Amino acid sequence: MEKKIPFYEEVKDKVRCRICPHNCLIDEEKFGICGVRTLKSKVPITINYGEVTSMGVDPIEKKPLYHFKPSKDILSVGSFGCNMTCSFCQNYEISQGKPQTQYISVEKLMDIIPTIENNIGVAFTYNEPFMWYEYMYDAAKGIKENNTDTSVVVVTNGYINEKPLKKILPYVDAMNIDLKGYTNRYYNNICGAKLEPVLETIKRCSEYCHVEITTLLVSEENDSLEEARQIAEFIASVDKNIPLHLSRYFPRYKMENEATKIEKITEAQNEAKKYLKYVYVGNVQGVDNNTYCDNCNELLIERNGYSTNVFIKDNKCQKCGEEINIIL
Repeated sequence: MEKKIPFYEEVKDKVRCRICPHNCLIDEEKFGICGVRTLKSKVPITINYGEVTSMGVDPIEKKPLYHFKPSKDILSVGSFGCNMTCSFCQNYEISQGKPQTQYISVEKLMDIIPTIENNIGVAFTYNEPFMWYEYMYDAAKGIKENNTDTSVVVVTNGYINEKPLKKILPYVDAMNIDLKGYTNRYYNNICGAKLEPVLETIKRCSEYCHVEITTLLVSEENDSLEEARQIAEFIASVDKNIPLHLSRYFPRYKMENEATKIEKITEAQNEAKKYLKYVYVGNVQGVDNNTYCDNCNELLIERNGYSTNVFIKDNKCQKCGEEINIIL
């Protein structure tokens, strides 16, 4: 479905989209980098409003969110379109193409949410949610106005301008933001973007909602100890309690580098733990991804795959009484 976009400027017979930092100048019947915003009869529109490519129920840990409603499930929905062009994209069929879709109205989405057992709300994910901004905003606003207890989660690359971000943040409970690396070289060459806007998004979001960070460590690209340290230091400068997920890369899409060595992941985790309280590992089997009390090392959350047991009461460690910054 088509929908007029809310953030743009008219430039003669073109428009400059202001949703994300690309600030694309779009001509009649041409598309921006995201592949979903265009100019039709001089009206700036998006073509993916309400168009769903994927829908399913996932453990919240799969987003990944480890410190937000652990052990619960969440309805996950996605569309198509992305404003990055990552060589290793896991969902390139929907991020870089226009697959088959099913239209689901905001009202229908709101009706589906309470029918799912153990479901805390909805996660906008799979493709880049901010390239589905118009629908995501209407849905998030409607959901929170209908029931403030229903959780709205966004799994994003964080590449969005300040105004649209600030408009939607009051209706978002949690975000997992990809910090893909810590150099402009990596962002430019591998992702087709810039680093600084993502850092700004992380800082802004941490003031409004729960935030966790994911970094995919790609062999020979961003898997050095120096870069792990820089990422951890930046996150710590925002909040040491923000969980960092270091995920193992496997060859995918256009990227043919060998799978990241597990030793590299472990070394990066140990380095990041010098600055952050909680650092987890993704895409590696058999690792300890439990959550322990930062004060006394008591087991707080036990994770075996996506099976989760929580041992926290009244947001405190039962052994030492330390305040635990986890949303239950």
